[in-house]
Amino acid sequence: MTWRRGIALGALALLAFGSGHARAETGAAGLLPYQMVRSLQLVQDRIAGGDHAALPMQKKLLEMVDARFRNAGNDEFEDHRNFQAMMIYAMSGGNPATIADLLARMEIDEVDRAAGAGVLGYLTGNVAQARDAMAGIDPARYSPELAAFLALVKGSVVAGEDAAAGMAMLDEARLAAPGTLVEEAALRRTIALASGAGDAEKFMSASEQYARRFLRSPYASQYAESFVSGMITLDRGKLDLHRIEQTVDWMTREQAHTVYLRLARKAAIDGDAELLAFATRHTAGEHGEAEEGLDPRSELYSSISSVTSETVKQVLSRLEGLDSTQLSSRDRALLTAARTVAAEVVAPVEATTAPPLWLEDYPIEEAAAPDRPLDEADELVASTRTKLDAIDKMLEETKR
Repeated sequence: MTWRRGIALGALALLAFGSGHARAETGAAGLLPYQMVRSLQLVQDRIAGGDHAALPMQKKLLEMVDARFRNAGNDEFEDHRNFQAMMIYAMSGGNPATIADLLARMEIDEVDRAAGAGVLGYLTGNVAQARDAMAGIDPARYSPELAAFLALVKGSVVAGEDAAAGMAMLDEARLAAPGTLVEEAALRRTIALASGAGDAEKFMSASEQYARRFLRSPYASQYAESFVSGMITLDRGKLDLHRIEQTVDWMTREQAHTVYLRLARKAAIDGDAELLAFATRHTAGEHGEAEEGLDPRSELYSSISSVTSETVKQVLSRLEGLDSTQLSSRDRALLTAARTVAAEVVAPVEATTAPPLWLEDYPIEEAAAPDRPLDEADELVASTRTKLDAIDKMLEETKR
């Protein structure tokens, strides 16, 4: 670890003291490809630990490593460490064109070539190519660092056909590289896969682990989205709300408030009253008010569940009193829809009056007269249904 850190600090010194891209490349040329990639990995470890300032350092290092690989001679890849470094670079945000050029000209065995083809397919979005190429690849045959990346890629591409197999491979990736961006990414992907597969235990386990380890990651917002979506997707009977509370307790107050608000919004749109009550309770203080004043979002979401209840007049009053300028454009659309629904519910129904009609009082040719009041009633029903359909469409649009 000391050797790796020394190499990394040497590469970082190039960023700190190099005056311009050309000078940085000249200094970097003295390092072997695998040494530069180790520097890149150290920076990525810092990012995984929450050091957002390392993001621009990663970008610059990727540029330097790319230049180093483009200028690498074929003889350098006789050292298998440089081939493995190329693969790690590729899966760390590397340039697909550089990888394609290197694979075309280097002499490697068929297994390495298949692994390279799988990684290249993954980089270019060709999932079928990546899946076919990776089918016979055992990540464990490589060093733990490369094995972790290969397991991450293989788990991601096979998950579309077999979620359980994909999650098992992602577990291997996490075990091979604990505390790294590989583990961080593997956990995020596992959360999404588990919710889609209906595996509540796997979903909660991965969510808890992420919350304990990676909440400071720059990609934590993606975790929050998957976490909220999973709670909506999974069967309510399989979810332990107390366990959800324990997971969110690892978050900062701001993070927790955001998660509960997102959950409340989704629950409100989906009509999940129990989950909505759970989420809105956590966005309010002990006396039903937000800790720093009434949050219009929480008030909006909680009101939606009561928009067709017996207290709809009070709900409409609350909705009319909300300041829409404090809401996002999507929530303003949701507020408009909620107000429209509430107004439709409380609107008085205009009665249609008509004198009694008795068929025997009319000639046979006028026997259709009783249909006229029915037509008027049908028009009223049709008009109301059209309005409600429009409201449903507005609510549906807010989901997107």
